Amino acid sequence: MMTGTRLPTYYIPHGGGPWPFMPERAAELTGLTAFLRGVLADAGTTPRAILVISGHWEEPLPTVSSRPDYAMEYDYYGFPPETYELQYPAPGSPQVAARVRELLAAAGLPAATERERGYDHGMFVPLMLIAPEATIPVVPLSLVAGLDPAAHLAIGRALAPLRDEGVLIVGSGMSFHNLRAIFGGADLTPGAAFDAWLNDTVTGNVGERDARLRAWSAAPGARFSQPREDHLLPLMVAAGAADDDPGKRVYHESIMGAITSGFRFG
Repeated sequence: MMTGTRLPTYYIPHGGGPWPFMPERAAELTGLTAFLRGVLADAGTTPRAILVISGHWEEPLPTVSSRPDYAMEYDYYGFPPETYELQYPAPGSPQVAARVRELLAAAGLPAATERERGYDHGMFVPLMLIAPEATIPVVPLSLVAGLDPAAHLAIGRALAPLRDEGVLIVGSGMSFHNLRAIFGGADLTPGAAFDAWLNDTVTGNVGERDARLRAWSAAPGARFSQPREDHLLPLMVAAGAADDDPGKRVYHESIMGAITSGFRFG
């Protein structure tokens, strides 16, 4: 279904746990709150569905949820009891899920479907700010075990037609995700170097972007910033779906001392 409007793609930080619903944490992250609340206005139109690739879901194959309803995955620990009662009742979309499978198959990428998993906190926490009415259907898509950046760029390229079909593609992760360093009081300077490299890569020469992202682990501060790259790989899907559209940094802030960025493509 062509809509006549090509949507951008996004790589967003989802913060830590249920942070917007803990007053002390929300007060520390007013910039992130404002950014997430402005995503749909920034996109320029209300999408008919949101496809979310979260850093909290991995499967052997790219796996899309085709459940028509919703459920919650409270995949965080040690937070106040009320944060385990949060609800985000946006429906799913079996039709969009089927289209995701169709596009992946056309690109020669085997994929799978599941019907039981709920929205993890990399999904429902930012979406409660991005689309608080919970009326836009949400379709979760997994990362692929092994976390190969080239594979995730290819997934994004296969899904690019969704942008012309009213589907907003959102990669949800964190551009800095070394919790041990943050809570251990380490010098976080290497994270700033990686953030600068990431910004140069995303906003720089489009023809070099994929090659640089495939080699991300050789960048300054890369493994310090991403000891395990599950929270970076959603960026690869968003960048792959961008085709030749340029990238722009649309969020940039220190979170718990770590420089963190969010990006828009297109």
